[in-house]
Amino acid sequence: MGRIIGYARISTGDQNLQSQVHELNSYNCVHVFFDIASGAKSKRPGLEECLQSLKKGDTLVVWRLDRLGRSLPHLVTIINDLKSRGIGFKSLHDGVIDTTSASGELVFNIFAALSQFERELIRERTKSGLSAARSRGIVGGRKPIRPDNPKVLSAKKLHADKNMKINDICKTLNISRATLYRYVSMPDIG
Repeated sequence: MGRIIGYARISTGDQNLQSQVHELNSYNCVHVFFDIASGAKSKRPGLEECLQSLKKGDTLVVWRLDRLGRSLPHLVTIINDLKSRGIGFKSLHDGVIDTTSASGELVFNIFAALSQFERELIRERTKSGLSAARSRGIVGGRKPIRPDNPKVLSAKKLHADKNMKINDICKTLNISRATLYRYVSMPDIG
């Protein structure tokens, strides 16, 4: 059997990290990684270091599921990654989530299926909403830049002058080179 590694997280300095660490250590974790950050933050150095340190046969233990993932899909992604690497997962306060047991694996797979179902529903609602908007004549996206736009006219004038370098024109107008060339190639309004 591999190592038992713990991960703990609190959202603010006002919360008590020690109670999580104590419970994880009581579960015989050889090391506990931690973060003091909102669960919504994608950058959590403690979690990243924890996930990188895990090896095949190890088990990752958390105090509760909400300490690990930002959302159900994020949690499912992490646990699927662990599973593919041969790493077990256990949540101390969500007792049914223990991928090292058959019943825990079943419950996790149900969560994963619900997560996939949720993603599909969101995708379908988004497609339906976009289709309904199109049928009402609403088209999404940025409005196209017209040839009579002042920035386009300035770009053409500065480019035609040949006294300024391309980079200087781009800095002056706060546009990229590609945008400058797109503006310059637009037909003149006649």
